[in-house]
Amino acid sequence: MLIETFIRKQLALKAHRVTKVEETGEQMIVHIDRRGKRLLRCGVCRQRCLQVHSIRKERQWRDLSMRRTTLILCYRPRRVQCLRCGVRVEDFPWAEPWARVTRALGSAVASLARELSWQGTARHYGLNWKTVAGIIQRAVRYGLRKRKRPPVHVIGMDEVSRRKGQVYLTVVYDLERRVLLWVGEGRTEEAVKQFFTEEMGRRRCATLQAVCLDMWAAYVNLVREYAPQAQILFDRFHIVKHLNEAVDELRRCEVRRLTGKEKVMFKRTRWLLLKNPWNLTADQQERLSTLVRWNTPIVRAWYLKEAFQLFWDYRQPARAKTHLEKWMSSAIGSRLEPLKKFVRMLRSHLDGILPWTKLWLSNGALEGMNNKIKSISHRSFGFRSARNFIAAIYHGCARLPLPAES
Repeated sequence: MLIETFIRKQLALKAHRVTKVEETGEQMIVHIDRRGKRLLRCGVCRQRCLQVHSIRKERQWRDLSMRRTTLILCYRPRRVQCLRCGVRVEDFPWAEPWARVTRALGSAVASLARELSWQGTARHYGLNWKTVAGIIQRAVRYGLRKRKRPPVHVIGMDEVSRRKGQVYLTVVYDLERRVLLWVGEGRTEEAVKQFFTEEMGRRRCATLQAVCLDMWAAYVNLVREYAPQAQILFDRFHIVKHLNEAVDELRRCEVRRLTGKEKVMFKRTRWLLLKNPWNLTADQQERLSTLVRWNTPIVRAWYLKEAFQLFWDYRQPARAKTHLEKWMSSAIGSRLEPLKKFVRMLRSHLDGILPWTKLWLSNGALEGMNNKIKSISHRSFGFRSARNFIAAIYHGCARLPLPAES
């Protein structure tokens, strides 16, 4: 079999033919031309066109290498007269419009970029970093256009830091199917509104049954505006985080105030007080049993923290509400200011905390996704633009279908 015939069959050429193959140093240049008067397709609607308007100057495409030989395709594109679209550049069976790499190379680059950084992928295939970025952008656009969009019932919303200086992205996750739904720049109402208006739409918003999120006001307002029937549930992780911060703030204040033996006893006890009891080692349990004998504000705060955790075990809403009200009264009566501040926050968000007993939902899967997003940023040493970072997140986390090679 001639090399020309082999390349023609690999590229699935029907209206084109390989006229010549040249080998120059480390490159193999494949010259392609139109086959006789075969009908060409419009580059927009892909309909067959009867007339050729003009011939453009020669263009080159990079293809997958043959062993260590770089493969370059050369062709002079035709501008065809389409009855539907007018004068357009023809459709190429081996490449996407405006692309400078073939579909086969683009598919290989997109697959490897899910495992490596874009720079590492570019070095592997001998491409420019911007070429890889363009391939990923096209792959993401294709995947978002072709992916399935079933009804969504339970979602989680959270923010992830993009870079220093309180710069965030908003991430929306389907907690039922465990798949990334949407990533957007910023966490303001104006920025996140695009998810409800463009990604979801009115009909899909009507299918939402529960939304798990932190207590960020912009998220709450948008859910109440676009999905008023959905039950808002504030994430357990964020609530416990606020409680631990209150206990730790009290510990720091008390340690600064204590002197003598008491200060020595409570030194380096931050994680001892914040860890769950079943995660403590034998030495830590022994030290904690010694600390709780002291009647200090730190010990009272620790007892209140452990008592609050019982709320998550309740199944009956009435009993859970009774327990929470008794706990809030005890925390107010303890005269510990950080815990009193935490109680005020709880009372203003009770409508999103008490539904826990019925839903038993958390953003644990979303927090795991955030860790994967951070690993994507770390292996690339960050992204200068939010556009590229969002494309990398979709490409690595959303399980999008990749474009076919041909």
